[in-house]
Amino acid sequence: MNWEACDLNEVRFVIVDDAIFMRTLLKRMIEEEENYKVVGEARNGYEAIQQAKKHNPDIITMDITMPDMDGITAVKEILAVCPGVKIIMVSAMGQQSIVIDAIKSGARDFIVKPFEKSRVLQAIKNVLSL
Repeated sequence: MNWEACDLNEVRFVIVDDAIFMRTLLKRMIEEEENYKVVGEARNGYEAIQQAKKHNPDIITMDITMPDMDGITAVKEILAVCPGVKIIMVSAMGQQSIVIDAIKSGARDFIVKPFEKSRVLQAIKNVLSL
């Protein structure tokens, strides 16, 4: 995707979190913005990989702690099949050392729960500018 033309093209997201409340909250924040569209959701790392393959999104928001497959493992798997996707990690307070591991694994930014819309949008702008 030509990132300089993002304002002309729809930016597609997959949201990954085991809590439906968090997925719903993020989806509302993202879709309130013009040209942002959530094309898929997942409850764990395995589903995230399938959604990435199916939709080839521009951005994935990825929770770290989930059942079956955690977010850091999923990041590595997703980037192996969709190397162009930008991943924003979503972490709870106190997981900063894990976030560093996620960045080393290929994530491009992170947001900390509970998050504010302004921080979510800033993380999206950060990864789109990479």
